[in-house]
Amino acid sequence: MKSTKKRLILGIIIFSFGIIITIIGALFKIQHWPYGSELLTIGSLIEVIGIVFTIITLIQIYNSKP
Repeated sequence: MKSTKKRLILGIIIFSFGIIITIIGALFKIQHWPYGSELLTIGSLIEVIGIVFTIITLIQIYNSKP
């Protein structure tokens, strides 16, 4: 059970990291600095990876319960 909790926390950390990159990308876009679009795209992809990772972990936890 400890590894599933660690995996849930890891998914949340990955998602949070994606949110941070997305916010920085939005700031770059607002200020018209270079690479704003790329940062937004990368941040959104990292968010999706974090969400999918967390959903898969939650499904595994749900299926393992008797």
